[in-house]
Amino acid sequence: MLGWVVTFLVVALIAGLLGFGGIAGASIEIAKVIFFIAIVLFLVSAVVGLVRGRTRV
Repeated sequence: MLGWVVTFLVVALIAGLLGFGGIAGASIEIAKVIFFIAIVLFLVSAVVGLVRGRTRV
């Protein structure tokens, strides 16, 4: 998922350098949304892992 964030950031940087402001802005917003979704999923996963605890094998 973080790979998508990097992809959209690269697209935004290239579009910004070439003067396509609208595409650059949209790519940045998409990257932000995907980044925050990834953070939320990580936190949920961490909390679930802590609640379940370790299992003995």
